[in-house]
Amino acid sequence: MKNSIYYKILIGYIIFATLSLTLINTVISYKVMDMETARQATELSSQADSVSSYCIKNNYYTNNPANNSANNSANSSSDNSIYDYQKDMSRIPLTQDITLWVTGPANTILYSSFPEENPEKLPDFSQYFKNTYYAVGNFFGQTEEEWLTVYSPIEKDGQNYGYIMLNKPMPVVKNSHTRIMNMINVTFIIMFAISMIILVIFSVCVYKPLTKIMTASKEYAMGNYEYEGLKIHSQDEMKILADSLTFMSSAFQNLYAAQKKFIANISHDFRSPLTSIKGYVEAMLDGTIPLEAQEKYLNIVLSETERLNKLTGSLLTLNSFDANGTMLELTDFDFLIIAKNTIASFEGQCNAKNIKIRLNHENSAYMVHADQMKIQQVIYNLIDNAIKFSRNDSEIIINVYNKNGKVFVAVKDFGVGISSENQLKIWERFYKVDDSRGKDKKGTGLGLAIVKEIITAHNENINVISTEGVGTQFVFSLLKGKG
Repeated sequence: MKNSIYYKILIGYIIFATLSLTLINTVISYKVMDMETARQATELSSQADSVSSYCIKNNYYTNNPANNSANNSANSSSDNSIYDYQKDMSRIPLTQDITLWVTGPANTILYSSFPEENPEKLPDFSQYFKNTYYAVGNFFGQTEEEWLTVYSPIEKDGQNYGYIMLNKPMPVVKNSHTRIMNMINVTFIIMFAISMIILVIFSVCVYKPLTKIMTASKEYAMGNYEYEGLKIHSQDEMKILADSLTFMSSAFQNLYAAQKKFIANISHDFRSPLTSIKGYVEAMLDGTIPLEAQEKYLNIVLSETERLNKLTGSLLTLNSFDANGTMLELTDFDFLIIAKNTIASFEGQCNAKNIKIRLNHENSAYMVHADQMKIQQVIYNLIDNAIKFSRNDSEIIINVYNKNGKVFVAVKDFGVGISSENQLKIWERFYKVDDSRGKDKKGTGLGLAIVKEIITAHNENINVISTEGVGTQFVFSLLKGKG
């Protein structure tokens, strides 16, 4: 489970959520606090500028002799200014969490909307604000809680008359920051929940089918090719992969069955002649077969040895096809010359059964582009097969003709024929028609398999037409050559 993809993705999701929430509530929270403080400071600064403009507009300072004379007492100046501010500042609309101060040039508070919250002494503004229009703090310990403070100078005709200062408690600013962070956290949680839904969908649509495929592959690897637990109903790549795996298992099952059949057949075909050889040799050694009769049985041993040699050669030929993909040495040659030479090699067998081989052709030469030695092997195997299953005193007809830009060859016998259910099986290795097994014990069941491999390697086709009791005809095509 710990090594599964699903487990790793789940752990990855949890780590991602943890790191994301940590990042949101540390770095992002810090940035949001800075941005929210700056935003509210900008709003306060705009309000402070409006109040400052209001004071200048109503000529509070220019119409007040106490403020125009540098020799006036501080008390007289303060009294006249406070009277004006108390009279009009209360009319300025401010939210209840904002404190308004009007200060003089000496940083004294001339008016306060909440006098009970005033600090005893204001610091030097140049040190407190440090060239910014807002600051966060408690006036160097003069107030109990931190405030967000902005200021706007009251200036006219180049003369400074004081400052408008607006203060907002930092807990109020932090409450706004908290609301924003709550929205961000809730949004992230919702997005993470949606991503978990995607993970669930991934589990149903990808992970579960994948586990089925993994289980099936293990069963197939253990040789359980009949495992039926791989059933995927989706129409996607997983379905294609599952179908491919099922097809592969079916192919392995057929291959395994073919392998068992191959071993059984080859064991049978090797055991029969070896048993005969062993029996005759032992009989000659222990004197059961008299000396004058040994020549007869030695010829039988020789015949069985030739049969084994032929079987071994056929197996090596088929193995070379499988291993090398049937490498061909393509040349242009006259098919009739190859056919005539091959027919001549069967003279003894034909005479023994009084069989005549007739080669029919219209042209004097039929040039083909193919592997000469392998095509000669095809002709040899087809004629050998035809003689084997032909009746005595019959004939074999080989027709060669041109059609559709190719050379066609038909080898026809008038023998026992092949049933319709056996015609598709004759190309299988070691397959022997049941009717022939008793009549011909020398067949290896590999001749037609070799023929099929060679013709297929030439990208051509070979077909069989047969009727039981009438005869069989094999027809194959070859590419025309030059000449």
